[in-house]
Amino acid sequence: MILAVLSGKGGTGKTTVAASLARVVPDSQYVDCDVEEPNGFLFLNPEPGTVEEVMVPVPSIDPGLCTLCGACARICQFNAIAVAGKNVLVFPELCHHCGACALVCKPFAITEEDRRIGVVETDPSGRVLQGRLDVGEPVGVPIISELKRRIDPRRPAILDCAPGASCAVVRSLEGSDYALLVTEPTPFGLHDVSIALQLVKQMGIPAGVVLNKASEDDAAADALCREADVPILLRIPFSRDIAEQYSRGRLPVDTDPVWADRFRTLYDAIRKEAKA
Repeated sequence: MILAVLSGKGGTGKTTVAASLARVVPDSQYVDCDVEEPNGFLFLNPEPGTVEEVMVPVPSIDPGLCTLCGACARICQFNAIAVAGKNVLVFPELCHHCGACALVCKPFAITEEDRRIGVVETDPSGRVLQGRLDVGEPVGVPIISELKRRIDPRRPAILDCAPGASCAVVRSLEGSDYALLVTEPTPFGLHDVSIALQLVKQMGIPAGVVLNKASEDDAAADALCREADVPILLRIPFSRDIAEQYSRGRLPVDTDPVWADRFRTLYDAIRKEAKA
């Protein structure tokens, strides 16, 4: 099973939940798809393993063949190519690597060359993976694609997605069997998770919710989940102890066997929901 753990906004406890599940689910694979700010390695502490560069193709213009027709600039939806006087300017950071410019170039003046945008790191066991987008790079989707290509179908996979409902989240969700949304009972948290719930439903992926920093009055969160017809599978209370342990790089399942049992029960509930 591929389980995607996501949230509408940052800071809701998504990595806490994803890493805790990876800790208690036997022979599971943890994949940190939050490539702009991966932090699961801080809690799972894997042994150093392989680091592989992720390369993407970007256009290169041969001025000897270019006729300055401007077809490449017109086809590019991201303004990564511009014709300025007698020069063709390429902005690699804006390129989305679709290859359309090379397809429409009649004099075949465009070739593609590889350019690094980040890395994929894998521990020696292959159980813990993360992607890291290089500083200044705007598009991390190709790194997520490389991470997903390394998912072992024989193992349960837990994907720690980026917050929000961006293209990176959509790419992470594709092919998932279940989506677990982590939120907090605040106006901002509930507003943003409602957007993420709409995305999950549009993609046809069954979903459940973990309510973090829960209190005795979670009526708004309960109402949102009833309206969206998704179950609240686990409530994590607002806890100073959990926060202090987290700040030291320790997960709830590492410090309290009760929480280890609760996360095992959570995974069992997810499996049943996914098969329903």
